[in-house]
Amino acid sequence: MENRRKLKQIAGRIYDLDTEVYQFLGSRLGRVFNGSRESTIRDLTNVMTALPKIHYLRSELALIGNMARTITDKEERSKVMKEYSEILKLIESLPTNFISVDILDKDAASLNSSRMSGRFGEGQHLIVCIGRTYGCAGTDIGFALADELKINYYDSEIFTEVLERLEAEQDDIQDRASFAHHQNLNQSLGVDKERTWKQRIREFSRYHGLPKEDAVFFNQSDLICDMAKKEDFVIMGRCADVILSNHRIPHVSIFINAPFELRARRVMDTDDLSYRAACKLLKKLDRRHRAYYEFYTGRKWGNNASYDLCINSASYGIEGSVQLIDRIINQHVSR
Repeated sequence: MENRRKLKQIAGRIYDLDTEVYQFLGSRLGRVFNGSRESTIRDLTNVMTALPKIHYLRSELALIGNMARTITDKEERSKVMKEYSEILKLIESLPTNFISVDILDKDAASLNSSRMSGRFGEGQHLIVCIGRTYGCAGTDIGFALADELKINYYDSEIFTEVLERLEAEQDDIQDRASFAHHQNLNQSLGVDKERTWKQRIREFSRYHGLPKEDAVFFNQSDLICDMAKKEDFVIMGRCADVILSNHRIPHVSIFINAPFELRARRVMDTDDLSYRAACKLLKKLDRRHRAYYEFYTGRKWGNNASYDLCINSASYGIEGSVQLIDRIINQHVSR
């Protein structure tokens, strides 16, 4: 009972922070939480008690943080970001926090080191592209890294939401209903057998005759390149490393993995699955991610030759991985 009361207080602070950011910016992308305060607090409290859904909260918090960093008034921005940081610390202290991962050898973790040549010129934005296997805590590392660097964070859910909102604007809201509000981009890339012929014809015209998955990839590629000209950010997946390479835009590319058994144990905990089901899910997602990346990039997914830095998160843990990447970036990038 006491824990739920604490969660409700945190949820209230999250809702109030979102309200304050929106009121100050009047963002054209709208608020993150559009429901009433009471219903939003109830929903957020439920999310914080359900570990498999915690990624949703992380994404929504990151979206609020991304918008808050655009506040031009330094005093107001500082106040908002202070509250944002305090909320993150409260969430990290919860039993259901997402900032945790096993370390195989804690003694070895303190000895690991790495170097990487710098490549960013004056006036160029810092962009960190992270690829990862499911269950290795790569997404958690990316989120924590963005917070450490005080730059924006984009994962599949945030990216999908931004694309949806921009497309809704372009289409004068008429196609908004065709998107689920928090639909994962990977799901949207699949073939929907229930679409009517009318919808298929409309999509054929809308995407200039391209298959929907190709059109989505090209649209997201344009958006990533446009973002890279305007802001610093950490981005998870989306083939961003190759997209930026093809457009000669400087970035740091990282791949995060962990031993299969450790990933399986973590998925068993986070997704409440049996060992057999966790292994089946990991193999399925690995095949899907590999096929998507290699189809659109021509590179080998997870191959060290495709990235600047490959990390075994089990050798460092989340905090250690963030510190390692942060140290490398600060050694070679003037910010």
